[in-house]
Amino acid sequence: MNVPNFGPGTNPDVLRGWARTVEGLGFDLLMISDHVVVTPDVAKQYPAPFYEPFTTLSWLAGITDRIRLGTTVLIMPYRHPQLVARMAANLNDLSGGRLVLGVGVGWARQEFEALGVPFHRRGALTDEYLHALRAAWADGEDYRGGPVPIWIGGNSDAGLRRAVRLGEPWHPLRNTLPWLREAVSRLETLAGEQGRPVPALMPRIVLRLTTSPITDPDRLAGAGTIEQIMDDLEQLRLLGADTVVLDPFGGDPQETCHPEAAWHALAAVAASWDLHANDL
Repeated sequence: MNVPNFGPGTNPDVLRGWARTVEGLGFDLLMISDHVVVTPDVAKQYPAPFYEPFTTLSWLAGITDRIRLGTTVLIMPYRHPQLVARMAANLNDLSGGRLVLGVGVGWARQEFEALGVPFHRRGALTDEYLHALRAAWADGEDYRGGPVPIWIGGNSDAGLRRAVRLGEPWHPLRNTLPWLREAVSRLETLAGEQGRPVPALMPRIVLRLTTSPITDPDRLAGAGTIEQIMDDLEQLRLLGADTVVLDPFGGDPQETCHPEAAWHALAAVAASWDLHANDL
């Protein structure tokens, strides 16, 4: 489950409600997103307040018991890799090994400028920092809690190549099932060309529950009736997905003031998934 950690309705009480709802319904992973400076390009989509992910996940670790915690996605070039290595390893240790570190290259040019990070080098910096991150966990005996599972976010071919090259799960974000099928085929081709294993698939899809079926051929995976959503999850399972992250945010920041609608959709998915699992 991807929980909004931004917007006018987000505060500690709402975040606590999200955590307890998601864990109480039996979901096994709670993820949040990442921005450091809410520049105008960020604010258009994800307005303040924006709760920093490591701080927020550390707090959520203390009010949950079982659920895994993660980032979808941490923007890797924004922080020194040694700092990320320390924070991630410590959070993983303090939470009892529950952290998943989804990472990406970022997109908000103004935020890069505000942080003094060269936007045009974000891909190369991500690769460099990921190598440094893994090296720190491998060599540093004082990094208790590391290494941490890493997911490689991004829908571009560069993201696919990065996942293959590093041998980490691929974490595509919000797309259609036909696109995902074609992308998995590309992923398999890239892995074959490099003589490497095909990375695991860990997609993030939307969660938009409707009363009538969506017939648009460009329907995003996870949008539609409960029957359509459950079929999407089954198709992703058959495609090889080990974990699917549901993202309820529809683009209107005012949604964060009324999380109950998303909680209702989550409850419907949880109930239907239990029935589906029994049938399997």
